[in-house]
Amino acid sequence: MVPNNDSSQNLINFSEKAAIDELVRVHKEILLADVAYYQENNPVMHDSEYDKLVVYFETIRKTHPAAAKKTRLQIGIGGKPQLGFEKVDHKIPMLSLNNALNRLDIENFQKGIKKFLKLNVDTEIAFTSEPKIDGLSLSLRYLDGNLVQAVTRGDGYQGENVTSNIRFIRDVPKKLSEKISVLEVRGEVYMSRNNFSSLNQAQIEKGLKIFANPRNAAAGTLRQLKVEEGSDRRLNFFAYSWGETSNLLGQGQFEAVNKLAELGFKTNELTQKCETIDELISHYEKILIERADLNYDIDGVVYKVDELRLQKRLGFTSTAPRWAIAHKFPSETAVTQILNIEIQVGRTGSLSPVARLKPINVGGVMVSNATLHNEDYILGLDGEGTKIRNGVDIRIGDWVEVYRAGDVIPKVSSVILDKRPSDAKKYIFPK
Repeated sequence: MVPNNDSSQNLINFSEKAAIDELVRVHKEILLADVAYYQENNPVMHDSEYDKLVVYFETIRKTHPAAAKKTRLQIGIGGKPQLGFEKVDHKIPMLSLNNALNRLDIENFQKGIKKFLKLNVDTEIAFTSEPKIDGLSLSLRYLDGNLVQAVTRGDGYQGENVTSNIRFIRDVPKKLSEKISVLEVRGEVYMSRNNFSSLNQAQIEKGLKIFANPRNAAAGTLRQLKVEEGSDRRLNFFAYSWGETSNLLGQGQFEAVNKLAELGFKTNELTQKCETIDELISHYEKILIERADLNYDIDGVVYKVDELRLQKRLGFTSTAPRWAIAHKFPSETAVTQILNIEIQVGRTGSLSPVARLKPINVGGVMVSNATLHNEDYILGLDGEGTKIRNGVDIRIGDWVEVYRAGDVIPKVSSVILDKRPSDAKKYIFPK
């Protein structure tokens, strides 16, 4: 059960026993969600619900330190390695990231960095900003420039040896352009939306179960115990970080990622160096808008302190680096474009307009349609003629925000006017 605002506000009134019971209950729910997500590739809740649970759990720990000390419960990283694969220890742990949900969280993140480093509040700190790929984390180990091992993140400390399974991923170079003694490259395995659509179509034709989203398909493919079964499912890989290395890749994160590209890895073209929080938020909003046009799923933007010297000083907590944070997208909403508006005739003869959308991942489900209710709703009016969406109509070609919020059929919540194309067409409801 995801906590509501009232339960969070009433934490202070918990007795120590009640706090212990709640910690145990929430911890168990988080563990079950981790197993479903990381091991079974079958999420049981939306990312936003999971994030709320984690925040709720940590809030109980902070509000009731005595209860937290007695239970000694903490949130782990990822999931235990799957049975059937050789287990491999990570020389440097592959930790998860703390999450930010708004600008205030980002500002507090920056303040915390300056406080830890004992820097003046006016000191400028540069960050890199990059899309958070919704895929499966992977570590690639190279010796003398040759690929020798590929390991999943697993629980952050021990992963699965999937070396034989990644030979079909074209984005993973088998030999680097330079002979580096030791280099462990980290990144994300994902399935493009085009390949995901083709895979599900093939699943339907074979009478097999379809995948809910590209991440599940990518994870399922990478973890095929019989390698040949996944060879026809094309996967991709973005490199964005590194673990153990004998060579310094650069002085900063942005420079080091560019070096990875020179070595032969595919890196994300939307990665950008930002000097201020305003630039970070602007880049976040830009990527949020461009999300629908990408051929891969993302669920947020990651900010990392750019200067590697500062990253080293900041170090890690038990579960996450102090120098990086993930600015998550609201998982129940997404921005995409209306490709067309069509009419569906109901059993009673009622006409229901439906927006055909550029497919977009909303809360773990690929969405390509949204209900537009009726003629008034398209015109920006409710059933009584009162303006909704400030009276803005919905046109073919518009960029819109869609949401699910627990509904089966997605809906349009707003129109992004500053992205309205000059050739956007008003929809004429059939008479």
